[in-house]
Amino acid sequence: MGTRLTELLNIRYPILQGGMAWISDATLAVSVSEAGGAGIIASGGRETDWVRDQIRTAKKMTNKAFGVNVPLMASNKDDLIEMICKEKVCFVTMSAGNPIPYFPQLTAAGVLKIAVVPNAKLARRVEEYGADAIVIEGMEAGGHIGVLTTMALLTQVIPIVNLPVIAAGGFADGRGLAAALLMGAAGIQIGTRFLIAEECSVHPNFKEKLIQASEMDSVVTGQTIDQAVRGLRNSFSEKFLALERLNISKSELEKIAAGTNRLAAVEGDVENGMVQAGQSLLPLIRIEPAATIIEQIMETAQAALKQAPTLL
Repeated sequence: MGTRLTELLNIRYPILQGGMAWISDATLAVSVSEAGGAGIIASGGRETDWVRDQIRTAKKMTNKAFGVNVPLMASNKDDLIEMICKEKVCFVTMSAGNPIPYFPQLTAAGVLKIAVVPNAKLARRVEEYGADAIVIEGMEAGGHIGVLTTMALLTQVIPIVNLPVIAAGGFADGRGLAAALLMGAAGIQIGTRFLIAEECSVHPNFKEKLIQASEMDSVVTGQTIDQAVRGLRNSFSEKFLALERLNISKSELEKIAAGTNRLAAVEGDVENGMVQAGQSLLPLIRIEPAATIIEQIMETAQAALKQAPTLL
């Protein structure tokens, strides 16, 4: 399947794997890239040396394209960008901040620049300054989210930009990929579905929590302090939401939330940690290889696209 995204990254399928903090490492990224998509190593919460080691490990495991996600709220963001340039990574996705100041440095190093944007205004701005592609991420996604839905972003952003648009937020199967392509997207980014890949290092308790979840188990915490995060309903989220209703101060809520992502993802405490995940939960049925997940997505997408002309 050829799209502007597959051409840009020289990949077989228009699928990016989300850069999930504390989770997305070289093993997961390589498994996705080898299966035809493009894997991403997450730098969120990590030391620069750890990310460098993961990049070098991935290079030993594959010659396919993979990238690194850099959250621009990270204190070591400058060091990360400098290191990524030296390591000549294929592409970098930049989220939670202004990526434009880093564009010249990345361009000079030959690293493709993919900005994650939450609205049309920022999409236009990063295109003007030379982004190679953008990810538009709807509030259906797991982790930190904006206020617009994926459909609203697709409707409003795609007609006003010329660069490849990757849709994110709520994608978990081939029908979603087909819908995004028909809307004009060049591909999709998937995070939650890859959490139950065999190659994903997230704690087994986390995977089981996802498999057991219903479509109504998705909740958003932090909306009252402008730090909205989507995850699964559990003891932590119920406690946090109750405190939000009591108008607890932002600083106190931030203290309570600190470290809860790692607590769930790494340590496996899926009741007292924040189990970050998107809204599309019912497709999460079983643990299986990333290659199998991608094969299923592509088969379903191709079948849906073949049926599309019959609607005319």
